[in-house]
Amino acid sequence: MNIIFLLIGCSLVLAVGFLMAFIWTVKSGQMEDDYTPSIRMLFDDKPPVTDKDELVSK
Repeated sequence: MNIIFLLIGCSLVLAVGFLMAFIWTVKSGQMEDDYTPSIRMLFDDKPPVTDKDELVSK
């Protein structure tokens, strides 16, 4: 019976920890941009620089 109380206590501590982490991320502004992640795959990546490109620019 004692193990049930221990498990309930551990689960409550873990749940409070996750709640505190969630509140911290919301307050620090990490979840404010909800538009850009959905369209990020549409942005073009910069082409990689090759040795040929470096010789042309010199």
